[in-house]
Amino acid sequence: MPGRTLAGHSNEGKTMFRHVVLFTWAQEATEEQRARVAEELGKLPGVIAEIRSYTIGPDAGVNPGNHQFAVVADFADVDDYLVYRDHPAHQAVIAEHVKPILASRAAVQFEVEDREA
Repeated sequence: MPGRTLAGHSNEGKTMFRHVVLFTWAQEATEEQRARVAEELGKLPGVIAEIRSYTIGPDAGVNPGNHQFAVVADFADVDDYLVYRDHPAHQAVIAEHVKPILASRAAVQFEVEDREA
């Protein structure tokens, strides 16, 4: 079932698959380590052709209690997402840069209207 628009109406037409992940870093994580996560994640769109859109960044710090970093990635379909999820380059970033400084993670995947279709 496709996601809902802000007005609450079902999306019609072509959809794409969105992956959203939120990280909170361990207290001992350094600024250098955090920056390296962003740097390494930022390389993935050049390595994994299935990524249609890739937005990453630290929390703006407006609201207390938020996660500290977000990834929003769009794919043509779930199969392209699975290629990304399991890709060796992505798995290496997780193992080498994310997990060593990770305190918590939340993620969700859902279909959204493809406004470019």
